[in-house]
Amino acid sequence: MASIEEKVEEHFKKVLDDFHIRHYGKTETINSSITKALKEADSKSGGSGNNFPDIQLLLQDKTRRDVPVMIEAKGTKGKLEKLTSDGSVELNSNGKNPNRAVQQFAVNGALHYGQAILDEGTYSEVVIVGINGTTMVDGKVSDPEIKAYYVAKKNDNVPKELEGFDFVQMKESNIDSFYMELDKLSLTVEELERLKRDKEERLEQSIKDIHQRIYDDATIRTLLSTNDKLYFFCGLIMAGLTTEGVRPLELEYFYSNDDAVDNDGAIILTRTNSFLNKKKCSKDKIDMVLNYLKPVFAKRDLWKPVNGESIIKSVYKQIKNDILPLLESNIHLDFTGKILNSLNDWVSIENDRLNDVVLTPRFVTSLMARITRTDMDSFVWDTCMGSSGFLVSAMEIMIDDAKRRIKDDESRDDKVQHIKQNQLLGIEILGNIYILAVLNMILMGDGSSQIICGDSHKEAPKYIKAHSFPANVFLLNPPYSAPGKGLIFVDEALSRMETGYGAVLIQENAGSGQGDVYAKRILEKNTLVASVHMPADLFSGKASVQTAIYLFKVNRPHEEDDVVTFIDFREDGYLRQNRKKSTQKVNLRNTDHALERYDEVAAICLGKKPKTSYYTEANSLVIRDTVSLDGSDWAFSQHKKADTEPTEEDFKKTIADYLAWKVSAILKGEVSVDE
Repeated sequence: MASIEEKVEEHFKKVLDDFHIRHYGKTETINSSITKALKEADSKSGGSGNNFPDIQLLLQDKTRRDVPVMIEAKGTKGKLEKLTSDGSVELNSNGKNPNRAVQQFAVNGALHYGQAILDEGTYSEVVIVGINGTTMVDGKVSDPEIKAYYVAKKNDNVPKELEGFDFVQMKESNIDSFYMELDKLSLTVEELERLKRDKEERLEQSIKDIHQRIYDDATIRTLLSTNDKLYFFCGLIMAGLTTEGVRPLELEYFYSNDDAVDNDGAIILTRTNSFLNKKKCSKDKIDMVLNYLKPVFAKRDLWKPVNGESIIKSVYKQIKNDILPLLESNIHLDFTGKILNSLNDWVSIENDRLNDVVLTPRFVTSLMARITRTDMDSFVWDTCMGSSGFLVSAMEIMIDDAKRRIKDDESRDDKVQHIKQNQLLGIEILGNIYILAVLNMILMGDGSSQIICGDSHKEAPKYIKAHSFPANVFLLNPPYSAPGKGLIFVDEALSRMETGYGAVLIQENAGSGQGDVYAKRILEKNTLVASVHMPADLFSGKASVQTAIYLFKVNRPHEEDDVVTFIDFREDGYLRQNRKKSTQKVNLRNTDHALERYDEVAAICLGKKPKTSYYTEANSLVIRDTVSLDGSDWAFSQHKKADTEPTEEDFKKTIADYLAWKVSAILKGEVSVDE
């Protein structure tokens, strides 16, 4: 006698038959790529062996857009799906049986199969369907239930529910409208931010674990300087990345030979060279990167075998398992900034005080890119780019804008490619930081074309002239030790722009009289639009200077009656700590609506109506005032008016203080009750 689960299968197969939808059973083959994906993936129990979805479909429209559909059946009450505490479909969990959900729940099992297909690489989207039923009436399922999700690489494989799903949507006559519904499903702003923070947390923890592993090895503890560690990380990652024409670097390729020529260090250098060439990096850029990497990977203690395995192979194993999967995502992260910050937790970058190596937090780079009105047509540059955090944030905004505004697939892809190759310009003088920027932009889909190593005072005018780069967005966190507290970079950059906006994160006193002649010169050609007083502990554990964001409108001289918006943003919703071995999850916590607060400040700077009211003129956290033309009063505190009018609370406090003094004096016998 057939089980209820088998009856559930039969019920829904008949539904598919009634709609003339071709379907495949457990042991049937749709095509070789799906068969390969299901065969090579881990089974639902976590071991090796084939995977056998209960029902399989392959949807196809007239343009030959193929979408696999994986269907899993159950026949038990409450076994349709299992969700995590945050409402997502569970794949793995902690405990004795981490695969319990995919084994026992229909939707979860279907997701396991769908994920295997996406991992194989032929398909970038799947639909997963869970079906269930518990009650039989006259040999038929009387309570069938169904739930479906769309899973796509464009959404970083996060399942998006198909609300109100019915198999009738998959009929041939309905397939076009069904695909239109799929295309509408994308990550919300909240989901995207949560996903970013989760990946950042995992990335940061993985980097710290690897660094701890290096630190704990007595043999190499003193072998690698901080810079060496940077190059070590970058080399292993570049060698492990894949692109067209470069196969994945598998662990079996490492032989751990004790040979001066044929060793694991040589393998890393060869693979990195191949990767950069396939990415069409210039010869000069490739030579520069390899010149930094060669001395590190030539160190015998890194490639010699110890118990049959080199340090290089051992660390690469961690990178391959824990880091590379996070980088093969559509979620843009300032990855190399995480490396640098992690290493900074252990030992300062050589000469970092002299060179002012400070990595700007992602939420700040994003804010500054937004208030400078960055969009898909922007030409963005940063003349002190560090690891390229500003360019990463700007590129993300530009690409998202292109995806939103351009409907034609080919035109949209062309625009995205143009953004990456032509609309971003970064200059960094420090070679050890420059290599991080190159890696960062490569990870973004290769926006490394216009990433320059050199002195921006010299390189910027040469490059702009030679390449006709029409910069209209300028983003900067300059070295504060430079002339004018760093304003020299702002003055130079804005003078080379004809239109647009510039935003600088800088010591606040640069705009309160200590910016030398540069502040005045900036106002002679540009308008100060906004001044944002930032949290004092913005760079917790690294820098303790008080900073501000100054926003400028380019090529429009500031006039005496121009009104500037001043914002007191000391309370930005984040609680910061500096625990060296802790990750961002501990050291940076959103305790008071930080995301909403940053949105509000962006809206105020853009002259838009905010959705919240944390910062208003009524609570004196927003001030609109004029500034002098000598550039000496850009700071929020210089425009805050002292409130001398007594309030009822002031009166109550005065009376209370007096009464407390009077009682104390009476008890001491210093005054009488009648006095």
